[in-house]
Amino acid sequence: MTSARSVRPRPRPRPRSLAAAGAAVAALLLGLAAAPPTAVAADTTPAAVNGQLKVCGTKLCNRHGKPIQLRGMSSHGTQWYSQCLTGGSLDALAKDWKADVLRVSTYVQEEGYETDPRKYTDLAHSLIERATARGMYVIVDWHMLDPGDPHHNLARAKTFFSEIAQRHGAKTNLLYEIANEPSGVAWSRIKSYAEQLIPVVRAKDAETPILVGTRAWSSLGVSEGADESEVVANPVNASNIMYTFHFYAYSHRDAYLKTLSRAADKLPVFVTEFGTQNYAGEGANDFAMSQRFIDLMAAKKISWVNWNFSDDHRSGAVFKTGTCANNGPWAGTGALKPAGVWIRDRIRTADNFPTS
Repeated sequence: MTSARSVRPRPRPRPRSLAAAGAAVAALLLGLAAAPPTAVAADTTPAAVNGQLKVCGTKLCNRHGKPIQLRGMSSHGTQWYSQCLTGGSLDALAKDWKADVLRVSTYVQEEGYETDPRKYTDLAHSLIERATARGMYVIVDWHMLDPGDPHHNLARAKTFFSEIAQRHGAKTNLLYEIANEPSGVAWSRIKSYAEQLIPVVRAKDAETPILVGTRAWSSLGVSEGADESEVVANPVNASNIMYTFHFYAYSHRDAYLKTLSRAADKLPVFVTEFGTQNYAGEGANDFAMSQRFIDLMAAKKISWVNWNFSDDHRSGAVFKTGTCANNGPWAGTGALKPAGVWIRDRIRTADNFPTS
């Protein structure tokens, strides 16, 4: 059983200025065509090597049917930090960091999608295209957080994912994350949401893997006193899906590590968010505990994405405050906080993508 601190949801920062945040979104949309990616050998990118992904047993497999592990970064909320997702920063993520995957986090509430569905859907479209042009995979993250019942946003999710799947379903470098962090509801409620939304996606895209959020802020139930057994006993009635797990190493200790280890032997699991800090993505880094998770995920080929690729003031944002407003520098370590230096080193280690 975890402490009270580790089970509370993580607060998210408000932007310094809503007007400035809106201007940043507009600038990103207008600048899409103006910032082509730096040339990369197309046949060597993660998306080109691995092609269309699919779930095989408990693993994520490439077009050759071989289990792989993807490693990369999550954006912060695009309503606040789109200025950190530029041609230059994404070039650095793809080439300097050698990331396999970018998670595009479209918040539903907190001045996000619900305030202007058209703007934030278009922003997701543009970021999908930018990451695709750089040979990375893209997790399209429906970042529901509060309220914790995903059914609250079911109609919005159907609209959003139907359009995303219609436009991008022919691509072979996507994953759909349909509920970021459900909380305060039973697994049966989350399962019901997934079984209503997945057919809407499949009507437009039959092949892209779908990532299903789990109970208690995607802790497989641990943060509310449960564990993976409820999912194992009552899985979502759908194929080509994975279940998500989130952890923050300073707060989430051995109970979380052991749950992830057990779950990965029985379920296809994707760690779509983790940090080296406390559950709020702030405070001191626990690199030793984080490395234990990294080692486990490497051994069991559990794909992962770190939170977050921005210059938010919290220690979990990889860039020093002000980097995005100054448009870099993006490559190297000069603009990185300690967590950024640490996670960049682990993303940059050589991939193992079997092709035969």
